[in-house]
Amino acid sequence: MRLSIITPVLNSREIVRRHLLHYQKMDLPDSVEIIYVDDGSDPPISTVEHGLKNFRIIETHDTRPWTWALARNRGAQEARGEYLLMADIDYIIPLEAIIDSLKLTEDRMNFRREFGIIDINGVASQNLEEVLKYGLLKSRLPNRGLKVSAHTNSFVMRKDTFFQLGGYRTDCIGRPYPQGEDRDFQRKWVRAHKAGEVNRTEYRPLIYMFPNGKFCGDADYNPMGLFHTLSRKV
Repeated sequence: MRLSIITPVLNSREIVRRHLLHYQKMDLPDSVEIIYVDDGSDPPISTVEHGLKNFRIIETHDTRPWTWALARNRGAQEARGEYLLMADIDYIIPLEAIIDSLKLTEDRMNFRREFGIIDINGVASQNLEEVLKYGLLKSRLPNRGLKVSAHTNSFVMRKDTFFQLGGYRTDCIGRPYPQGEDRDFQRKWVRAHKAGEVNRTEYRPLIYMFPNGKFCGDADYNPMGLFHTLSRKV
């Protein structure tokens, strides 16, 4: 197995259904597996129908809020792939980014991001009317269009490197959001990179993300109820 796509999910059954339809349209090679880590959903998402090979749902059975770091670690532990593609549930991974990930030989590859959606039929789109319907602020468009800054929580990394860095901290679980696991993991990567212990490619494929939260004017904005209802307001 070459690549494991790992996505934590909490109480977001409809977006999982759309994701799976999206992946079904790709005819993915046998060297790719898709793992969803159910991070305490009620009810569990294990009954979501799919027609995918190399697909698994792993349950953490942890109902505490904001345990996605634990879910990512669990997904990495269970992954059979040489490389891990880490992505949140509001991300949309196109086939081109998966193919680029399969070609990776360095320790890490980051992504560029733009806004997009997956419709109810599993079709990914950047149609402006559709994206705005999901809540993206029109005021962003004149200067930024559909572009959005990159985030350290989406990347491809060699599995051995992920564990060399120690994975994500889980001792922050229980603290108010944001808990700082992303920043901690990125700091560990930067230190290892400066020391010459790991390397990365400068090439960054494009992925997409649903407009939600602050991009729609409210930290907790949840377009069409697709995502979890944990509050990001501090």
